[in-house]
Amino acid sequence: MPTADQPLVTVIMPVRNEGRFIDRSLDAVLAQDYPAELVQVLVADGRSTDNTRDVVRDSALAHPERRIELVDNPGGIVPTGFNAALARADGEVIVRVDGHTIVEPDYVRECVAALARTGADCVGGRMDKVGQGSIGEAIALATSSPFGVGNSHFHYAEGERWVDNVYLGAWPRSVFDRVGPFDTEFVRNQDDEFSYRLRAAGGRILLTERIRSRYYNRASLRALFSQYRQYGTWKVRVLQEHPRQMSARQFVPPAFVAAAAAGAALAPLSRPARRAWMGVLGGYAVAAVAASGVVSRRAGWRHLPLLPVVFATLHISYGAGFLAGLVRFRKRWQRHG
Repeated sequence: MPTADQPLVTVIMPVRNEGRFIDRSLDAVLAQDYPAELVQVLVADGRSTDNTRDVVRDSALAHPERRIELVDNPGGIVPTGFNAALARADGEVIVRVDGHTIVEPDYVRECVAALARTGADCVGGRMDKVGQGSIGEAIALATSSPFGVGNSHFHYAEGERWVDNVYLGAWPRSVFDRVGPFDTEFVRNQDDEFSYRLRAAGGRILLTERIRSRYYNRASLRALFSQYRQYGTWKVRVLQEHPRQMSARQFVPPAFVAAAAAGAALAPLSRPARRAWMGVLGGYAVAAVAASGVVSRRAGWRHLPLLPVVFATLHISYGAGFLAGLVRFRKRWQRHG
């Protein structure tokens, strides 16, 4: 039976086409040291075209004593899936787990304990990356570096602190009654947008290293570029809805990309423009190599050749995506003017 110390928990897993990984992610959820009878697992599948749904159904059949349910998500994106599962959630605590994440056996217990201990409205842990192959490992290191991801503390911070946002997240169910569900417009950055609304309503978000999980990141530069280009594009919509949510560092990549593109266009026409352009590119190259050296000293010098390329991919994709978002969502400024 649920108690004040051990409330009923609903784990929500929004997934799509995760057939090659969902069994590991789901098994980690089922292996929690929290009482099994107090955990409801809702897998919100976005109409996968692979065997994701079959894997979830097989798991439910293999564990008839567990509450594993497949929730249809015709919208196909995280916020629609999360909201569909939230509407069917019985838990007093809602815990999000993504399909490419392996949570530690004490994950749910630590989430519940942190909420009770601190009175936070949302808790989460650090996003510990796992890279596969040489490029995947370099991506894991770059996206765990302040130079790569700025002051997004959940990528690398230790200890415990109050923050603007966390990876995944766990919330008292009452938070959604107060703030509302995820905004289904946001294909990406829906967690940023929700966290801002939560903080604007007086909520507090805690990052603690006691909540542990491993995220298997992208393994190719092409996939990384696509991912961060989308982050940059949808960050514009967050800016339009919540201007105060943005920090100065989030404007640096688009400013760099704009300066580099303008310099490339003007360099053939003007010597001063050519010098300025070379200065921008040279300054970035020096910074990227220096940051790569810092990371490689800790993680191994074999990563040094790839890290500058990964850093450039991160920053250029995010910056280009942000500039594309300014064009794509240009008419939305009128709504907020």
